Amino acid sequence: MKLRFLTVGVAAVVVSFTAGAGTAAGWWDKPRPPRPGTVVPALPAGQANPMIATGVGIGANTPIYKTSGIGPTALNTAAPAGTEASYIDTAIFPGGTLSAGVTITEAQGINVLRRIGENLQAAGLTYADVYTMRVFLQNPTGAATADFAGWNRAYRQYFANTDLTTGKYTPVPLGTGVPAKPFVINKSRPSRFALEIENLPVGGWLVEVEVDAAYPKH
Repeated sequence: MKLRFLTVGVAAVVVSFTAGAGTAAGWWDKPRPPRPGTVVPALPAGQANPMIATGVGIGANTPIYKTSGIGPTALNTAAPAGTEASYIDTAIFPGGTLSAGVTITEAQGINVLRRIGENLQAAGLTYADVYTMRVFLQNPTGAATADFAGWNRAYRQYFANTDLTTGKYTPVPLGTGVPAKPFVINKSRPSRFALEIENLPVGGWLVEVEVDAAYPKH
């Protein structure tokens, strides 16, 4: 009796783990989520001093704090109550007199951000812990649009005012004045939107802001 032997050919399959040009990235190349208890901003590439993050990743089990919408406090008693000028912060602008080129929106923005700082401090937080910000702006009397440039100058006094390459602060102008050391040196760059609305809830307000902050990991 003859025995027949069946020979089976085995094809060798080689899997390459090297991503070449035009090859889709594998799972090992993908960004990983933030570690629990941390917040990681996504910053624009190639900018030494970007104004805001393009987004923020929040790790699991991160304790966070959310403010309500906060507007300026009426500190300028020299101006009629309920007017835009009544919300000038006299600690920054004595007597309610604005420095050269400072706009009323800029002045109110500084007022609001000082109130934000006080609110955060009461919760055991600082400006550096802020990771998201929402900004609502109303047109100043007689203006066709909201004063985004004035708001951004106020914002830079408290946020996003350090050079990411050197770690040193970047001088910030107050109005049309010579750029100088910001009021609060802070490298934090929250994700942010700022939009123009028709009316804010309090007469005379031009700026309202709310923020989210993360408690530092201990």
